[in-house]
Amino acid sequence: MSLQIVSTSDAPQAIGPYSQACIVGDMVYTSGQIALAPNGEMNNGDIHAQTKQVLQNLAAILRASGATPSSVVKTTIFLTNMEHFGAVNAIYAEFFGAHKPARSTVAVKELPKNALVEIECVAFRHS
Repeated sequence: MSLQIVSTSDAPQAIGPYSQACIVGDMVYTSGQIALAPNGEMNNGDIHAQTKQVLQNLAAILRASGATPSSVVKTTIFLTNMEHFGAVNAIYAEFFGAHKPARSTVAVKELPKNALVEIECVAFRHS
């Protein structure tokens, strides 16, 4: 099995030595996404605006990988403030609809570019 690197201009380019996502077999592993717009500009909005941008980035990376939000099996959410949990949860629920992947949510001291939220996921590619 070989490793395939995913790169799309519909999501922000990596800001370090990593890929937007990697594919191994039918599995897609995304890097954590923060609220960078595809042009690299940070969305410094509130937690609602940042969460929506993060999920748009993940959707674009999943599309480029041959996956969709409905093929996500696991997510990890990193929050700089657990008081944002409810707001993130509501936007996340809207994004995934009836699909409910496994999930972990953890509080962290800080994130790159002073982001409020970062989300990564594991998905499978549709045949």
